[in-house]
Amino acid sequence: MSHDHGHSANRNRLLIAIGIVGCVLVVQAVGAWISGSLALLADAGHMLSDLTGLIIALMATIVAARPASDRQTFGYQRAEVFGALINGLILVAVAVVVTIGAITRLVTPGHADVQSTPMLVVAAIALVANFAALLVLRPAAGHSINMRGAYLEVFGDLVGSILVIAAALVIMFTGFVAADAIASLVIAALILPRAFILLRDVVRVLSESAPADTDVAQIRQHILGTAGVVDVHDVHVWAITSGAPVFTAHVVVKPEVFRSGETGRLLDDLSECLSNHFDVEHSTFQLEPAEHAAHEDELHR
Repeated sequence: MSHDHGHSANRNRLLIAIGIVGCVLVVQAVGAWISGSLALLADAGHMLSDLTGLIIALMATIVAARPASDRQTFGYQRAEVFGALINGLILVAVAVVVTIGAITRLVTPGHADVQSTPMLVVAAIALVANFAALLVLRPAAGHSINMRGAYLEVFGDLVGSILVIAAALVIMFTGFVAADAIASLVIAALILPRAFILLRDVVRVLSESAPADTDVAQIRQHILGTAGVVDVHDVHVWAITSGAPVFTAHVVVKPEVFRSGETGRLLDDLSECLSNHFDVEHSTFQLEPAEHAAHEDELHR
């Protein structure tokens, strides 16, 4: 129930952010055409990629909320990861296009005429709108890789708006028109690290690596410290999506645990340990007597 509520809240946040970003995109595009600002156009291009990314994020959130089936036994939560992958690739493409455009204008400036006043007004409007969208997305950014991608994109727009404002003020007071192209390069430079972080997280999930904040050695120690446990092996930790780690392990237990019928109690203890200390809600344990563990090692050779 709480998971479904979380998806519904994320969808509402994304819908609000899409409305804000869509309106600002139109304002920025018109402002870039009127002012002749490359920085404003670059920020509008970034805004367009963000709008696309937000729509993808919304679709991924809807798909991820679908229930599990016999074919998709973990459900569709990983759709969020694929949405984040597309977002990251869009960010890279925008950074490359903006960089090429800015360098071209710096190398062959021609007679670029940048109107600083409309540039400043539009950038100020975009700044306020981006800040509002950021506040809407922030509560969910720490729990979903998909929402974090959307949050990072809007944050990049916020920084881009600040840079455009700075460039407009420089042009207004000094007449240094190249500040517009320089601001564009800085915007592109800020986009790439965010894209790298997002794509790195996507690769970590898709390669089924242990989550960055999960200490596998510490989990082993907690399991070994549980009453009745002798050893633990075949430990596997991965994530379906961000915030949804999965754990499996073979646990060797003392013979009296089986004789006294305490296996249920031990499974409860182990599951509660992982849930309370490591925030792992989905854990699977195979309890084994020592003689079976030795036999299993032979089979795995």
